[in-house]
Amino acid sequence: MTGKLATLILVAGALVAPAAVYAADTQSSPSGTSSKTETVKESVGDAAITTKIKTDFAIDKEVSALKIHVDTDKGVVTLTGDAKTKAEADKAVSIAKNTKGVVSVKNEIKVGAPAAKY
Repeated sequence: MTGKLATLILVAGALVAPAAVYAADTQSSPSGTSSKTETVKESVGDAAITTKIKTDFAIDKEVSALKIHVDTDKGVVTLTGDAKTKAEADKAVSIAKNTKGVVSVKNEIKVGAPAAKY
């Protein structure tokens, strides 16, 4: 329980940083957008998507937020890591697919793989 709470707090805190960067960028940018501005917005959007998915993993009791990794690039989410069961992997994919801003999901989760030791 404490681990899930700590993960949730960490992930929720990460939500604030992309929002602050986006707000600062929109306030200081001229009316015409440059490719640099679009790249920053895209990166912020990708970070927000990743953070939202990780937060949902932390809240969900079936999915391990620590063992399933999320990477987002231009709205394409790639899930990697280890899941205990196919049901856990399927739930992770479902959460990712149902997240606003996700274009597609690549499932590279290994099912039944032994957990890595750190």
